This record gives sequence, C-alpha cells and structure tokens, in this order.
Amino acid sequence: QVQLVESGGGLVQAGGSLRLSCVASGTIFGTLAMGWYRQPPGKQRELVATITKDGRTNYADSVKGRFTISGDNAKNTVYLQMNSLKPEDTAVYYCKIESGYRPYEYWGRGTQVTVSS
Repeated sequence: QVQLVESGGGLVQAGGSLRLSCVASGTIFGTLAMGWYRQPPGKQRELVATITKDGRTNYADSVKGRFTISGDNAKNTVYLQMNSLKPEDTAVYYCKIESGYRPYEYWGRGTQVTVSS
C-alpha cells in the first residue's frame, strides 16, 4: 500500500513562512490531482489548495495570495509554500492524491503547523 508522508511543519511566528512537502512511498498511477487540507483544533478538515494534473490550481479564500501549491505528478510529490502565516493557520495539514485507479485517493497522516501571535 502506497503511503504519503508529509514534512515541513513546525512552530513559527506570525508573519513567518513554512514549506510543506508530501512524498509518496511508491508509484501512484493515473494521478488526477494533488492537494493540501487542514484541520484546525476543534474544527472539521477543510480544503487549503489543490492542483490538477494539468497544473490548474484552486485555493481557499483564506489563503489566496499567501500560499502556493506546486507538484510533480511523475514523482507523486506535492508542496505547499506558506507565507505571511497567521495564528488562524494553526492546524494539522494533510496531503491527498487522487487517482483514477483504486483506491482512488491517498491521504497522509498529517503534519502540525502552529503559528504563534
């Protein structure tokens, strides 16, 4: 079973930057899209950003202009550059890869991002 492993989380002051990485442990065929989601304390998981195999990106309104998603389909790797971080960005960040083949989607275990004021 292919697993996704996130890295790059940590503690940062407001206004700072972090870069998250997500790497698949094996080959995922038929990648359709890759994305980042987050779950703030006591809240539901929410979309942060996605990128399709064609390079089209989509961002949550709350991160537009501050976060940038990029990826390499061939390497099943996805990144999230986070700038101008705010305390409300504090959450566990998860990566997800969608495939046209079973099991259709893969999730990482998450990486904690904490932004102090």
